[in-house]
Amino acid sequence: MTDDKPAPPGVDATRPSVARVYDFFLGGKDNFAIDREVGKMALKITPDGPAAGQANRAFLRRVVRYLVVEAGIRQFIDVGSGLPTQGNVHEIAGAYAPDARVIYVDNDPMVLAHGRALLDNATTATVIQADVKQPQSILEHPEVTSRIDFSQPVGMLLFAILHHLSDDEDPAGVAAALCAPLAPGSYLAISHFRDPGPAHPEASAKARQVEKLFNETLGTGRWRTHEELLTYFAGTELLEPGIVPLPEWRPDPDAAPAAQTDTYHTFVGGLARKN
Repeated sequence: MTDDKPAPPGVDATRPSVARVYDFFLGGKDNFAIDREVGKMALKITPDGPAAGQANRAFLRRVVRYLVVEAGIRQFIDVGSGLPTQGNVHEIAGAYAPDARVIYVDNDPMVLAHGRALLDNATTATVIQADVKQPQSILEHPEVTSRIDFSQPVGMLLFAILHHLSDDEDPAGVAAALCAPLAPGSYLAISHFRDPGPAHPEASAKARQVEKLFNETLGTGRWRTHEELLTYFAGTELLEPGIVPLPEWRPDPDAAPAAQTDTYHTFVGGLARKN
């Protein structure tokens, strides 16, 4: 809310929120002055930050379309879904399969408030408040157990969420716990900040600068190595082309080539199948 109207109950407008900073990057209106301040500081280091946010949304669209059309998935759990934006999972999935069910999960009360308003009349989608650090609280939530059939394949979506867990919070373990009850034929999709290392030294240096900023302001944000990201997919079959910069994951045939800026190399994603 760029005019900074009163915050919904339970929302602290004096502390920046990951979901609201991301909303600012996407050109949304559900953010406060403190969120814009953090976002603008990040943009001074990597001015193409909004392009990275848009690339993540485009990656989400392509993944969900693949899962519905090619893999036949009809139920999704979107963990760390963030504030509602155009092209939500249930809209994309519903365009191809009106019966597709979606559970949105976030720990931000503002996401819960806006999500419930958005989904007020929806019959196949809902939003719950839960913390990715406590995967069992998600898997055992009454809305999840009543709407998701764990005997059938599920699309587990972890877009731009695991990089907000510290190493001590074991993001690979969280991903494994969320996938443990899923039936064979389920899929795990992840997008994550990456430190490209010596292959792209300038991008790597800027990644570390932004990481420092995020940890000083938001308290979270880790740019991990490619090898670290591979551990998130342990026990699954990573689909081609693997973990790659977001625009390189099965781009639409008519998509214009993305500019290879710093964030191009530092925001990656992949999709894997549980056999």
